[in-house]
Amino acid sequence: MLRGVATISIYAEDHAAASAWYTQVLGLEPYYRVPGYHEWRVGDLEHELGLIDAAYAPPNALGEPGGAVVLWHVDDLEAAHERLLALGATPREPVTERGEGFRTAVVVDPFGNLLGIMQNPHYVEVVGRRTAG
Repeated sequence: MLRGVATISIYAEDHAAASAWYTQVLGLEPYYRVPGYHEWRVGDLEHELGLIDAAYAPPNALGEPGGAVVLWHVDDLEAAHERLLALGATPREPVTERGEGFRTAVVVDPFGNLLGIMQNPHYVEVVGRRTAG
């Protein structure tokens, strides 16, 4: 039934500042822009990250960060974590060993969204199979 991540949506009250921040974090400009919505294609599989102006958020969607945490694979967890903090994110969950090569960390972006990062050997394996074939 679930075939893959199509779009991950996050909200920001200051849409312009959030777009600039994510452009800096990702190192690329949004490929799609309409007023109140910007979207980037991210990573090996070009998952979509959508940034939505908070004016369009469903009722009660904003407030304390919580709910599902999307964990993005990174090659160097410590370096990615430190870079996010240097760019203004705040720590939520420190670099944590999960066992068998899995390590995670979670920050809160300057706009109140949870942003998870992970070293994930399964991700590396899947991408390796896709690029080898």
